[in-house]
Amino acid sequence: MIAHSLIPSWNCQDDAKLQILIADDHDLVLETIAAYVRNEIVSDIVTASSLPDALSAIRQTGPFDLVLLDYDMPGMNGLDGLQQALRQNGGKSVAILSGNAKNKIAQAALEHGAIGFLPKTLSANSMINAIRFMLSGEKFIPLSLLQEEQDAQNHPLTRQLTRREIEVLEELCKGRSNKEIALELGLQEVTIKLHVRTLCRKLNVKNRTQAALTAKESGLF
Repeated sequence: MIAHSLIPSWNCQDDAKLQILIADDHDLVLETIAAYVRNEIVSDIVTASSLPDALSAIRQTGPFDLVLLDYDMPGMNGLDGLQQALRQNGGKSVAILSGNAKNKIAQAALEHGAIGFLPKTLSANSMINAIRFMLSGEKFIPLSLLQEEQDAQNHPLTRQLTRREIEVLEELCKGRSNKEIALELGLQEVTIKLHVRTLCRKLNVKNRTQAALTAKESGLF
């Protein structure tokens, strides 16, 4: 189930039993989220500033009822960090925090076992409600990201491209090389070259630069 607005009933008497780990390499973000949680949910909060620190905290203090991991902090290496944390936390709930929320990352995180995906731009109330939802065992992803996916599916260009081609095209728009795209998407570089060639043919352009410009001018990204 993907939750977005319904918040389960909350029994504050259970708060004392909860343990939450929050990991983020930005001190201000880390302390702000930790303060929200301490004030509204539970005081037993452990913080970390990297994936190695988070894994160490889980070994020493965990397993935690909920682990929140910054997607871009040191050591994460994309969703590999999520899977490491899930194993270390004994399969208990792990969610992803992100300052650059993208629907494809959110969906991939849930597919890899995350219980939720939280943009750092969420308001304090929304952040707390999302955390409460996940603590109750329900998956969470914001409605705004679901709407983003729906808008992308309705775009004219997406009707002629596969999901993987769209992912490659988005990376082209960021100016990334084939090697960088392959690393980001977990594919072989030769596979990316084939996708770029197919994109140029489908978009009727001569090269990767023109493909990126076509995507940007059409408003796809």
